[in-house]
Amino acid sequence: MKEIINDWKLMAMMSLTLGLAPFVPEPHIVGKIRWILGGANGMTLMDWGDFLMHGTPWILLIRIGVLKLMKK
Repeated sequence: MKEIINDWKLMAMMSLTLGLAPFVPEPHIVGKIRWILGGANGMTLMDWGDFLMHGTPWILLIRIGVLKLMKK
């Protein structure tokens, strides 16, 4: 499991697919972030779960980048 979480290539692929799906008219995660920044009015538990699902690959990718920068 540790190898999967620390694989930057896999996390980059997941961020570009699951993290951005659906692509049209705008990536889903962008809409969720706008909604949250706008006050998250009307967000249900399913919306928060959806945000977590689409945001997790991005969080893991950022984590890998930070860890690599801290090693230097």
